[in-house]
Amino acid sequence: MRRNTRKRSKTTAGKVIAAAAALTLGTGGLVIVNVYASAHETPGGNTVKRSSQGGTGQPATSEASTIDCPDVGSRLQQVPDQARAEVDRELALLDSQISEAYQRLQSSTRAIQQDSGFANNAIMGPLKDKRAATIDRIAIAIGRVGDRPQGLESLAACSLQASGNQSDAGNNQNGQEQGQENGQGEEQGNGQGQPAGGGQAGNGPVAADFVDITTVQPNATAPRASQRASRGTFTTQCGVNENKLYNTDNVIVAPGVDNGAHHTHDYVGNQANDAFADNDDFAGGETTCQNQGDKSSYYWPVLRLQDGTEEFDAQQQGGGAEGNAGKILTASEVTLDYVGNASGKVVAMPKFLRIITGDAKAFTNGTANANAAWSCTGFEDRQLTDKYPVCPEGSSVVRTSKFQSCWDGQNTDSANHRAHVAFADPKTGACPSGFKAIPQLVQRLVYDVDAPSLNDNGQSSPFYAVDGFPEQMHKPITDHGDFVNVFDEQVMNEMVQCINTGRQCQ
Repeated sequence: MRRNTRKRSKTTAGKVIAAAAALTLGTGGLVIVNVYASAHETPGGNTVKRSSQGGTGQPATSEASTIDCPDVGSRLQQVPDQARAEVDRELALLDSQISEAYQRLQSSTRAIQQDSGFANNAIMGPLKDKRAATIDRIAIAIGRVGDRPQGLESLAACSLQASGNQSDAGNNQNGQEQGQENGQGEEQGNGQGQPAGGGQAGNGPVAADFVDITTVQPNATAPRASQRASRGTFTTQCGVNENKLYNTDNVIVAPGVDNGAHHTHDYVGNQANDAFADNDDFAGGETTCQNQGDKSSYYWPVLRLQDGTEEFDAQQQGGGAEGNAGKILTASEVTLDYVGNASGKVVAMPKFLRIITGDAKAFTNGTANANAAWSCTGFEDRQLTDKYPVCPEGSSVVRTSKFQSCWDGQNTDSANHRAHVAFADPKTGACPSGFKAIPQLVQRLVYDVDAPSLNDNGQSSPFYAVDGFPEQMHKPITDHGDFVNVFDEQVMNEMVQCINTGRQCQ
């Protein structure tokens, strides 16, 4: 398998975008998450971040846990251009610190059982100290060239959040006993004996993360189209990552930072995408798309079968070293459709527009930006957000991402990588005030994967799971997608005309 091996020596000055967001702290330290609606909430609806164990943040030590840290980037209202590169590196370091602490937590089960204070004293305390120093450097960097942000130091402390995986590993959704009864120990991880925490690497998934799609009631809805609706469709065909182009970067959220995603991405379209790619790189990059006027970059976390396979990244950061283990599954089908707006015409996307849909940290951040949609072929009127589907024989797993389709008319990106775009009203299709409707990217990925065996903890037929940050436990709700628009302007205008006149084009 081939990875992206582009040279990583470019300067990031002038092109690093700070990861900031217009979030505010609510009462009691709960985070009130941003007002831009996902496909699964009403526009303007704020969502309160989940709390742990009645507000203490410290689950019982017998319960499998993960680490929940406040999002520092979300408190940065403004980051001066001169400080962006340094701030971005420090924000990425915070992610690395969480990953390292989680791995230590995962490997310290016996010590925690023997000493109830071990997790706080040996893991959470040192993590707080590291975060405090990093947060202070962020404040200093901003303060050199602008107003120093206040109150960031209160975000240093993290908490333990119950994952549910310990109990889930012992019981599937029908209450059938599994896991320990079959003799798999905590340190096993070969897909033929899943660890107690679930999954090949011991940090998920577990049987309770799956549900039989045939038991789910139809729930997919679409806004009612008005007479002014733009009803056309533009399809671009860019392959399924036959080139095996993988890396663990994220050029939108962590530009200039190696392994900024802490999980592996599939890439189709633009082949120049890595952490160091700028707009010139994208403009000059090759594309896998049949229409050479589409050099856009489409990327998403890989799906893995937890069967014990040692992939090329089995010992690497972002791969097996951070809990992303097993055979990488290539989609059997990737469909990239651009559709219209239910309430009116669409306008062209600006070149180099960046859009993120979903939240890779939704398990600990809360669901405000979650936009996962899992289903099975033949059952796509039934969409799941927080469960993986178990598909019947002859049916394949489907991941669908509907990207934001309203644009602020000015910016190709924003501080939190979300505020410059928004979802249309799910009932009417109308965009928020001041936003313009743009073609909506609908990304559909199909995987031919056998249904996992839930009654024996995935031993006879292994679990599958999406790659993610290690502390996110491979939960299905963390699925997400990324898009950088690098359409030729003429082709983009043809797309708009096609959609607005109700035609089917490619």
